[in-house]
Amino acid sequence: MPNIKSSIRSVKADAKRHAKNAAEKSRVRTATRRVLDAIEGGKADEAKTLLSIACKTIDQAAANRVYHKNAAARKKSRLARKVNAMAS
Repeated sequence: MPNIKSSIRSVKADAKRHAKNAAEKSRVRTATRRVLDAIEGGKADEAKTLLSIACKTIDQAAANRVYHKNAAARKKSRLARKVNAMAS
């Protein structure tokens, strides 16, 4: 633990930011996993509805700057490609 006051505040702020970002990433991973589980289960309709939820979650994470906008777009694109491949 640092001795300098500003460094102590910085460590506390870093811990808060890390906790928020970790929670946001966890939400994205959960939403993504649900889509992938629906795909593996062969449930096309469920996968499509879960995809929209996952895309919204990913967009929210990008808006909060947890993910870069291009990384978020890539994640959504890859999920959509899997759902579309399963549907056809």
